[in-house]
Amino acid sequence: MTAVERRAAPPGPDAPDAAGARNAPDRAAPSARRLLSAPVPAPTGLRRLVPRTAASRIRGLSALVVVVLLALLAVTAATIAQAREGMRVIGHDAGPQVVATGDLYSQLTDMDAQLANALLAGDSEPGVRAEALELYDLNRLRAGEALIEAAKLADDPIEEDTARALLDALARYERLAGQALLLERRTQHQAGPPPEEVLTVYQQATDLMKLDLLPKAYNLTLDNGALVRETYEEQRSAVLTGLVRVIAVGVLLLVTLVVLQVFLAVRFRRLLNAGLALATVGALALVTASGLMLWGQAESLRNAKEQGFDSILALSRTRAISNNAAADQTRYLLDPGRIDTYEQVYLNKSKTILYVSSGSLAEYNTAVKNVKYDPRGGNEFLGFLGTEADRPVRDAATRARIATIFGTVIQEYQRFQQLDHEMRRLVESGERGRAVAERGGPTAQFRRYDRALQELEEIRRDEFDAAIAAGDGGTRGWYGVLPIAGVVIVAFLLIGVWPRLSEYRWSK
Repeated sequence: MTAVERRAAPPGPDAPDAAGARNAPDRAAPSARRLLSAPVPAPTGLRRLVPRTAASRIRGLSALVVVVLLALLAVTAATIAQAREGMRVIGHDAGPQVVATGDLYSQLTDMDAQLANALLAGDSEPGVRAEALELYDLNRLRAGEALIEAAKLADDPIEEDTARALLDALARYERLAGQALLLERRTQHQAGPPPEEVLTVYQQATDLMKLDLLPKAYNLTLDNGALVRETYEEQRSAVLTGLVRVIAVGVLLLVTLVVLQVFLAVRFRRLLNAGLALATVGALALVTASGLMLWGQAESLRNAKEQGFDSILALSRTRAISNNAAADQTRYLLDPGRIDTYEQVYLNKSKTILYVSSGSLAEYNTAVKNVKYDPRGGNEFLGFLGTEADRPVRDAATRARIATIFGTVIQEYQRFQQLDHEMRRLVESGERGRAVAERGGPTAQFRRYDRALQELEEIRRDEFDAAIAAGDGGTRGWYGVLPIAGVVIVAFLLIGVWPRLSEYRWSK
């Protein structure tokens, strides 16, 4: 074979040539290309939840903003519902029922006191007797109205049973009172203790009042007072807890909006996104307004309970016990057989009203004479008036007004106790007839004292009504504000992120 033919002949399968070395990489190329073109394995586990593109991150942060916003709206609405429930119970349900039953207690005690006055007056004092019977009928009507109101407000079977039992006991008392008055008219006795048969029927009536009617009325007051206290503690605590949650969720919402704003500023090299800025301002306004509203609700609940309801209840109890003590004063003159009992219960009730350290009633009268009231607080006397003397007041004008009236209450009470002491000295010295004839002085003084108490109670009722009105008005319209605010914030959010997402869509 010539050299030319050897160059032209194709190499055999086993013949090495210079191109062999160059053809080796070409045979390996397909394998390398397959490795390079193999699909990247999909992320697994938590990595699958992490957005890998700018658009997905924008969508993820926007969705997180919406979720946190919905949580904020839900927490705020739930806390508003709890605040409203507290206001409903304290201001419109159990609270008014306590006030009604407190008035009932006072009216029942005054009924018995006026019955004693009428029996003590006799035929020699027709004007006093007629006035006492007129007041008896007036208090009987008011007691019936208060009892009906308490029965209407009763929403518990036990309360309903107590109200029915009170109605029955009141009817029995009125029957005994009518019998005593009828017997007294037949005897035509002079001023002073009536005949024994009249006293026997009166004792049955007053025992029914003290042992049946008044305890049942007090039980109604206690039951509803306990409900008010429990509701206040639960709902105010729930409102304050809800306030903390609103602030926490609100801060999370603001942080999420700021993170989204920063991400867009870095990714798109723009200093501020107007839509997100407006959404952030709206969220900040919503959180601030919600927080202030809920704090106001907590304060309204506290004012209604501590500065209104508690004071009304204490003053109502003070007036009722004072009426009962004044009735014991009349019973002391009416029923000589029980003077020791009536004197002791009078002392116990007086100490409940204003407590100072003393043993006998004479020592108590002396100690009360030396009582000094300081409107700045720190008073040394206790009892219902001692508690009321140091009770806080919201504003300076009301505080000054209450201090003036409370000083009058203390002065009138001191004068009443002094007149009571003089009346008992007459009885102890054997001048019962003179004590009966001059009892108009202690009676008139007690009315002055009771009017001062009533004026103080009216101020506290105004405080209570103002706190309830503030609580009711503080949440009015918020169930409409919350969804509107949510829609506005979401709208600003979309205005801010939609153009950026559109850029990615058009770039494809």
